[in-house]
Amino acid sequence: MTDSQQRSTARPAADAQPGHPAPRRAGRTDLDTLVTIITRSFADDPVWGQAFPAGLGEAGRRAIWALDLEAMIRLDWTWLSAGGEATAVWVPPGEVEFTVAQEDAYLALLAARLGPGFGRVLELLARFEEAHPRDEPHYYLSLLGTHPDQRGHGHGMRLLADNLATIDAEGAPAYLESTNPANDARYRRLGFEPVGVFEGYVPGSVITTMWRPARR
Repeated sequence: MTDSQQRSTARPAADAQPGHPAPRRAGRTDLDTLVTIITRSFADDPVWGQAFPAGLGEAGRRAIWALDLEAMIRLDWTWLSAGGEATAVWVPPGEVEFTVAQEDAYLALLAARLGPGFGRVLELLARFEEAHPRDEPHYYLSLLGTHPDQRGHGHGMRLLADNLATIDAEGAPAYLESTNPANDARYRRLGFEPVGVFEGYVPGSVITTMWRPARR
């Protein structure tokens, strides 16, 4: 998620799924929608639901995700499905998730909100960073979420497939970390393959790193 600067030259996404309206790039005016989708969709995630526990309340969780998403908006590669059901948050090749100032603010907020849990989350973020591939420029899928009220209709996977069509047109590879094993097979159907694992927030839990080679 962190699960990691030239401006992306990707073309606007085409409607990769006949019969479904094309997604659009999200802007700062969409931030509240993005925060709602990610806060609610990750509340029961095996990793982030534990790292940002229910005791924070929705307001606490929203504050954390809002800083993360606000940092990402500047990269112009955050996408919303046409009806606002799902979002995909990408880091383009050569970019970073946070500026130095944004990262300092994010860590300060985590420390203030998480209290004793901050150290464990900091260790978790370090494992994400250590696992991240560095050898080849790539698109990094930092977050993919569907609002819980809209699950089961394929919104997230259609959005991801459409984004990948745009990435394929550039001939670029893509990378993600799967924090929920239930999603691994879905990612594999879209061409991602497991390349490694590391421990999640809870001892014994597994996060799978996945890579999708460049294609046209």
